[in-house]
Amino acid sequence: MSTQHVPVVPVVKSTGSAPAFFSCWDIHAYYGESYIVQGVSFDVREGEILALLGRNGAGKTSTLRSIARIGSPLVTHGEIWLDHKPLHNMKSHEAAQNGLALVPEDRRIIPGLTVEENLTLAQIAPPIGWSIERIYEHFPRLAERREQEATTLSGGEQQMLAVARALARDVRLLLLDEPYEGLAPVIVHEIERIVDSIKELGMTTIIVEQNAIAALRLADRAIILDMGQKVFDGLAQEVLDNAELRQQYLAI
Repeated sequence: MSTQHVPVVPVVKSTGSAPAFFSCWDIHAYYGESYIVQGVSFDVREGEILALLGRNGAGKTSTLRSIARIGSPLVTHGEIWLDHKPLHNMKSHEAAQNGLALVPEDRRIIPGLTVEENLTLAQIAPPIGWSIERIYEHFPRLAERREQEATTLSGGEQQMLAVARALARDVRLLLLDEPYEGLAPVIVHEIERIVDSIKELGMTTIIVEQNAIAALRLADRAIILDMGQKVFDGLAQEVLDNAELRQQYLAI
């Protein structure tokens, strides 16, 4: 699709002189013959939370899966860099070994294992920054349920476990795909608190979320996608303050 058909929104660049910690450049990806991600580029600085937003079908999750090097969609062009390491030539497990973790919408909790066994299985040995006990300090509800079979947890508790399991791998870039999906508002606020607390520890995060207002409250910056192309790159607060922009691209 030609970019001339996409409404142009003024791009607001981040200020400051810190180099990008994560960059993706000119990413193109397909599901079969469907052209899903059409030349998306953006940077994320270390310690930032970036909200990746857009309507259903805009290409948000496909962009996230492309970054994580998941097999589908098929990335045909582009570069992905994390702390000066090229991820675009790596398999998904190699990208994970280099500090990237995707928490998928379906969470993928391992059945038949306890909370602690799920965490222990994910943990690198020896742990560099996130021991099991340190994880429990940030996730006290999981500490209370450490011996419970993980798939019997509530939806919110399973989401906490999915995030904690990613941290157990000493992740450097955390990708969250629809972390609030199906959760009650009180649990959404608890997940927000957890993500905000790990941000204070320097965690860099990209969050894809249909609950755009909740994501924007948490984020430093926002990218908006429309029909597979980036139409906005700026401060999260600017999206919160711009009702016309939200209505046009987010329907809120």
